[in-house]
Amino acid sequence: MTAESKVGVTGELAEGALVAASPLGVVTRMAFEASPSQAWRSLMFYEEIGERPPFYLRLLLPVPIRTEGKTSKVGNEAKCLYEGGHLLKRTTTIETDQLYEFEVVEQSLVIGGGMRLSGGRYTLRALPDGRTEVSVETRYLSNRRPRWLWRPLETMVCHWFHRYLLASMRRKAVSR
Repeated sequence: MTAESKVGVTGELAEGALVAASPLGVVTRMAFEASPSQAWRSLMFYEEIGERPPFYLRLLLPVPIRTEGKTSKVGNEAKCLYEGGHLLKRTTTIETDQLYEFEVVEQSLVIGGGMRLSGGRYTLRALPDGRTEVSVETRYLSNRRPRWLWRPLETMVCHWFHRYLLASMRRKAVSR
């Protein structure tokens, strides 16, 4: 297997693929002018957004094409297609109107010079004023060195990606 080959279900990596022992996580939050149930119905993967990503994301991340498969039940798998490869995401946790979590069980896609995605989650929290805070988390492994340089850059790109995703979801939630 090469560094671009698959990540196993257990998270084991191909020999020599990455040095990081545990996934790093980046979380971004955004308030929606919607109830938790409205916000829940707006959840989507990056690959499901109907509009083309902004130029800066197209430069930094693979361009999504579409998603095939189901994500509505624990154990469902969705193949997320990109220009140049795919991810296979498996739903691991669903708590309606509160939490949706998935793991990446296969990655045939080069991201950021060798980053390996391991999973993510959406967390919804009702706010006292009737709005909902939605947070999105991306978990990944990276062997880019030096870490003091690459970690802040990876975090910044994740936040840009998350804000694009959350803004699309927020538009969908309030248009219902």
